[in-house]
Amino acid sequence: MTDSGLWALISAERAALADDLAALTGERWATPSLCAGLSVREVLAHLTSAARLTPLRWMAGVVRCRFDFDLQVVMRLREQLGGSPDETLERFRAAVTSRTKPPLPLVAMLGETVVHGEDIRRPLGIRRDHPIGTLTRLAGYYVGSNQVVPAKGRVRGLRLAADDGPFASGSGPLVTGSTLALIMAMAGREDYLDELSGDGAALLRER
Repeated sequence: MTDSGLWALISAERAALADDLAALTGERWATPSLCAGLSVREVLAHLTSAARLTPLRWMAGVVRCRFDFDLQVVMRLREQLGGSPDETLERFRAAVTSRTKPPLPLVAMLGETVVHGEDIRRPLGIRRDHPIGTLTRLAGYYVGSNQVVPAKGRVRGLRLAADDGPFASGSGPLVTGSTLALIMAMAGREDYLDELSGDGAALLRER
């Protein structure tokens, strides 16, 4: 897939998330996300920061935070949080079509958008039917990469097979489920493990 095609998928995922959150009431913005220690509002601000962060600003932040990457995440999301949930959402919506990114593979940016979108939606009880092509592309990336999240290491020696699309990879004990559940499990989200089955599911849970 071309870079232009990947950016189109990222923009579509961002736009869908903004629409899903448009009617969210004030107190629900404080709901804990699937990212430990962060509310759904803070995760949304993190997504905005990723869409505004150039490689140069990213490196400057790394140096400023003394190579504490988690500290930089918090610092940058605070920059985009705004004074209210409405402002947080407005800033995110303004970044929907942004093509700025930190020094990450473009497909990793798609992963950030999909995974963090689910980090927000799941605790709020919001469901999105992601295009299966988008999920299949992302699953194929995660199964072969440890960048950003150690997905490749989590599924080493396992056979993954989606039951709702064409994604399949690896060899060994089988882990099967929806493509989204497989992606979220590869990204370390335990909440999705109960949606997976097969002889390898227990091993994946241990990891």
